[in-house]
Amino acid sequence: MAAKSFPRAKRVGQQIQRALSELIRRELRDPRLGMITLTDVRMSPDLSYAKVYYSVLGADPNLAQQILTQAADILRGPLGRALGIRHSPELRFVPDELIESGARLSALINQAVKDDEARHVDEEPSEDADQADNDESDDADDDAHYDSDEDDEPSSPRR
Repeated sequence: MAAKSFPRAKRVGQQIQRALSELIRRELRDPRLGMITLTDVRMSPDLSYAKVYYSVLGADPNLAQQILTQAADILRGPLGRALGIRHSPELRFVPDELIESGARLSALINQAVKDDEARHVDEEPSEDADQADNDESDDADDDAHYDSDEDDEPSSPRR
């Protein structure tokens, strides 16, 4: 069975992301929270649950999870009023691991490139390879400069 696309759920999720990020900034004044970034909001098809993905900077991720879980019920009322919807969805905060895994993969790629460059020492090419390259480039230059249409025409006119 193919998964259905719910455009209204996506639109409401985007609105929730904007409004909730403003509410968290304004309402939650816990210095232990650090900097929270809401990366995505996924709604259930019936709009009763909102899974809010977040990343945290400058704070303990486990502590941030506890603070956000406790604040979910507090934020639910103002969120419904801000959006103007009758039934505000139940908020479930989930740490976004994509950013961490992306940073980890980027670090691995950078390390692999660094290791590869360290393995390959600049070797001077042999004279045979230089001669072969020069022969090929001479042929390419000859072909590139061939623009004459004189050779294409016969020397005597047709009768």
